[in-house]
Amino acid sequence: MKRREFIAGLGGAVAWPLAVRAQQPALPVIGYLGSASPEGEREFVAAFRRGLAEIGYVEGRNVAIEYRWADGQNDRLPALAADLVRLQVGAIAAPGATQSALVAKAATRTIPIIFELGADPVEIGLVASLNRPGGNITGVSELNVEMVAKRLALLHELVPAAKSIAFLRNPNNPAVIEAQTRQLQVAARILGLQLLVLNASSESEIDTAFETLVQQRAGAVILTGDSFFTSHREQLVGLAARHAVPAIYQWREFTAAGGLMSYGASRIDAFRQVGIYTGRILKGEKPADLPVMQPTKFEMAINLKTAKALGLTSPETLLATADEVIQ
Repeated sequence: MKRREFIAGLGGAVAWPLAVRAQQPALPVIGYLGSASPEGEREFVAAFRRGLAEIGYVEGRNVAIEYRWADGQNDRLPALAADLVRLQVGAIAAPGATQSALVAKAATRTIPIIFELGADPVEIGLVASLNRPGGNITGVSELNVEMVAKRLALLHELVPAAKSIAFLRNPNNPAVIEAQTRQLQVAARILGLQLLVLNASSESEIDTAFETLVQQRAGAVILTGDSFFTSHREQLVGLAARHAVPAIYQWREFTAAGGLMSYGASRIDAFRQVGIYTGRILKGEKPADLPVMQPTKFEMAINLKTAKALGLTSPETLLATADEVIQ
């Protein structure tokens, strides 16, 4: 074979796989709209990917994910959502914050949206009903508002001497905190407790809030479930320990990090469910036909090491009903 013919043949051999690759369909693309930071949400994103994998989608193999993070600055969410719409992603996962879901819905009426939040999605206008969401949006509701009074009762049982309880909330999440505040005010009156409402939406404001609750002699603190707080759980748990303030959180991740107590639905499982719904939608199911999922099991965790450090004795009734006791 002549050298020129050999090179031409080699060129054709190289070009053939390239041509084949060019003919292969592009991977479906999911948009992921996160209100917090990737560092603070790493374990939850992993749970989302596990849910996708259960439906047969593995990132980088047969699906691509475009991540957009607001880093706790909700005013950045509209531009991030608009960017995902511009990319014409096949679906937008908006787990972790009510504001993410509201912004995503405002950005598109056609791209499917899958949320995970603590507010009532019907009450805030995201869906028509839980069983038949309608439109282009569905997801998981963790019933955070309904559970806040239960968390106050548990905290009161563990720290009965505390007559003033601080409620730390993120003012950038009004759809949740207004309803939670009303629930807590009613529950506090029933229990004969004073409620000190504090706001924080930045690291410095978290520090200031703890200084205030100590100055106001709050005997304990309850935190609203919020993705911003979740991404700052080490700071929150550390401040509660430093100021010797008993605290109850929504998710066990706080208790595992050294927090005193938590009560709520599994957030890890909620993100996994968002991944499952996202995969089902990529396979052709319609958000309007997928009912909003709600938790059926709630987890209570107590950290005995932290309780001992605070000089607290956990009642046997609490220990008997706890799903997890951390020694």
